Amino acid sequence: MTTATKRKTSLTLDSAALEAARALDINVSAVAEAALIQAVAEARRKNWLAENAAAFAAQSDWHDRNGHPLADIMTAPGGPSWTR
Repeated sequence: MTTATKRKTSLTLDSAALEAARALDINVSAVAEAALIQAVAEARRKNWLAENAAAFAAQSDWHDRNGHPLADIMTAPGGPSWTR
């Protein structure tokens, strides 16, 4: 298991929220780190979707014009071609 390198930083937080967190023994650093990790992942996802929007649109257009290449064998679970 590898240990992440940590670096000190300074945050400006609402004083009432910080006091409430401390009163409840909430690890503010851990909460901030988790929220930051989630925000970075969401921003990367949004960027990836935006960067690839043209490819998604082209694929959708192609499917609209030609149909899905596997349409004859695709079915929902439980359908006639759904076997184990």
